[in-house]
Amino acid sequence: MVRVPLTEAERARGERLGAVLREARGARSMVEVAAEAGISVETLRKIETGRIPTPAFFTVVALADAVGLPLEALRGAVPTG
Repeated sequence: MVRVPLTEAERARGERLGAVLREARGARSMVEVAAEAGISVETLRKIETGRIPTPAFFTVVALADAVGLPLEALRGAVPTG
């Protein structure tokens, strides 16, 4: 299966998502937040740096919960269109 390349807007949205999550993580370590969210540190690192610009919904929910960020706040911080 061939994957359609992401648009520039999709890449920018992924980078913004990563920045918002990184900011919400604050001084907490990646190891601590990844463990609480039930994902690997490498996955968290890739999301925070925008290398995974379209993470799975449940991964985003788990990360938002782990950093104490309401989904509505996340939605407002990351443009969807």
